[in-house]
Amino acid sequence: MKPALAFCLRSGLGPVVLSGLLLALYAQGPGLWALGFFALLPWLIHLNRSRSLRGALLQGWLFSVLLCGACLSWFGVAIGHYTQWGSAGGLCALLLAAPLLQPQVMVFALVRHSVRLRYGATLGAWAGAAAWVGTEWVWPKLLGDTLGHGLAPALLLRQAADLGGAAGLTLMLLLCNEALAAAWAQRKAGAAQWLKPLGWAALGPVVLSAYGAVVVMTWAPAPGAPLRMALVQTNITDYEALREQQGSYAVVRQVLETHFAMSYDAVERQGAQAVMWTETAYPTTLGQAKSELGAELDQEILATIAAAGVPFVFGTYERDEGGEYNAAAFVNPGTGLLGFYRKTRLFFLTETVPAWADGPLLQRWLPWVGRWQAGNGARVFPLRLQGGREVPVLPMICLDDVDTSLALQGARQGAQALLTLSNDSWFRHAPQGARLHQAVALFRSIETRLPQFRVTPSGYSAVFDPLGRVVASAGLGERALVVGEVPVGPAPPTLMLAWGDWVGGVCWAFLALLGLKTWGRWAWPAASAQPQAESMPAPTMAAAPRTVRGLQALAGLSALVLALAWLLWPAWRPQAGLQLKLFAALVLLPQLCAWAWAARRRLRAASSDLPPQARPTLWAHPACKFGLLPLALAVVAFRLHQHIVFGGTWGEWQSLGAGAFLSGFALWWAMWLMGVVLCAAVLRAALEGVCWLVQRARPDTAAALRPLLERLSLALLYAGLPLWLWFRTW
Repeated sequence: MKPALAFCLRSGLGPVVLSGLLLALYAQGPGLWALGFFALLPWLIHLNRSRSLRGALLQGWLFSVLLCGACLSWFGVAIGHYTQWGSAGGLCALLLAAPLLQPQVMVFALVRHSVRLRYGATLGAWAGAAAWVGTEWVWPKLLGDTLGHGLAPALLLRQAADLGGAAGLTLMLLLCNEALAAAWAQRKAGAAQWLKPLGWAALGPVVLSAYGAVVVMTWAPAPGAPLRMALVQTNITDYEALREQQGSYAVVRQVLETHFAMSYDAVERQGAQAVMWTETAYPTTLGQAKSELGAELDQEILATIAAAGVPFVFGTYERDEGGEYNAAAFVNPGTGLLGFYRKTRLFFLTETVPAWADGPLLQRWLPWVGRWQAGNGARVFPLRLQGGREVPVLPMICLDDVDTSLALQGARQGAQALLTLSNDSWFRHAPQGARLHQAVALFRSIETRLPQFRVTPSGYSAVFDPLGRVVASAGLGERALVVGEVPVGPAPPTLMLAWGDWVGGVCWAFLALLGLKTWGRWAWPAASAQPQAESMPAPTMAAAPRTVRGLQALAGLSALVLALAWLLWPAWRPQAGLQLKLFAALVLLPQLCAWAWAARRRLRAASSDLPPQARPTLWAHPACKFGLLPLALAVVAFRLHQHIVFGGTWGEWQSLGAGAFLSGFALWWAMWLMGVVLCAAVLRAALEGVCWLVQRARPDTAAALRPLLERLSLALLYAGLPLWLWFRTW
């Protein structure tokens, strides 16, 4: 074994191949999850020897291909079966698409190499890990996979997902591998040199395991009554092949009769309070029949559910003027169809295709391409049980469960359980794909601390408790009825619920700060006569120290990111509490620290012979810009709110008391303060961008242009926000 390892480390492709083999074993499942802590080590050692950026990029591309082949070969097989290209054709397509499926590997190699050259190995390791996780955060990965998912079998380690999600575990794995690579590099420098990185490598898993142990030992079930639910796994998979053999009606008839029989057993013999079928279990539109036979089948389903006396949730289709949707139907025994949840995250090409790419050529080459419409996000439904009890649940369909934000949105909306309807039948030739999908879904329960009922037609169907433990399950490729019972109640508070999927954003903020330190000194002018950044007020200094500039950079960039999130993601806007928490942690706190540091420096300067600093004008003064302006806007908006909700300016005071009135006004003031700061951040970014472009094109006019742009940005801030408020209330 030793000679083989030495050969792999010395040869050109040996280390890359060795890391690929270790990752392939790591992805296999339960007994091999510990390999993730050193699987990348051979490749990192080899990557350290790269002499150029081109070599690092080449290694990143090669490793992305190897990563796909080692961990996602099952996906290539599934592609081949689905498209009828054969396993070899599917694997070739997979490997060709590797840079698109695993782009984080190439970004990791480039960023890591660049930062190592300039700042050394330690900062290079942190930057590379941040680039890996940050790229996965912004890139729409087809399968939502990340290294952290391989820790799903580790009971204690996976509990840390309620802090930072699977992305946080990926970051920990990458840093552990980097620490081991650092120890290897110092192996000949004495024990003191290589023991230190070994200690850092052990710190992450030890701390997270300790956290997980505390969570498991102190965990208490939800105080609510348990929910007993049946999952129907029929093992009827290839609908298209069955249609060719039997005809469409005969297939639908067979599918329904099998589901009816298994559901009867679940309700009558096993006491299920609700029944769940799989995605597209009813492979046509419900309630919008396309034929008389379809209308008869609709009525038969409703009559069967009425006779069962318990609610059913099952996959079907819905249609409106916008198109057709992959949907989950909620049907109650007494009142019939309650409503539909529409699948939000569609699978590329098999379920959806961009409008610009659709056309006759695509239809000719890829006739199996789907054209369903996407839903509009998380939606909580009441599961109405016998006796009048209602359990709010969040449905998710197949690829929805790889989207962390959907589960978090549902938990914030009051869901007490996750219902996942999937169709993993195209993985029947690749069990590893079905296992990975189940592991990804499991993390949604840990992040939200909600139980989950997950059903697929061919496996693996399972019931998870909030710790990710399997309560009941069925194997792959078998017909089974899975009945599980778990207590349900409101989601307990977790960091993920409070901050969302925050790890990737923090990684990008770190990389942005690093980029500013290296290439962006122009963004923080040092001249004392220049007005201050609009993102947040800052004391004027002849030459701000690095600590102050770094804190101001973090505050400004965080404000800009929050502003862009508010503009681009409508679902983010109603989450006022989460916005204020992030604003306080990422904008206010760094800026307050910068103020304190700068004030200390000014006190020192006052006792020296340094010249006094220029004071800002009245309109640019922080007290006016970030104090009086938000206050004035809050007074107007809050008064309007009082008239609409309580019928008068003092309606809330008279109805609920002074405390409620004052706390409500404080919340409005805080929200307007955040709004003013975010608008100022956008204006500052635009101003600095224009100044930078002018400096590059016409350096002689840049100095004269900046004061004009400063005055223009102040005018837009003071006039634009009141005008916006006026138009909103007009």
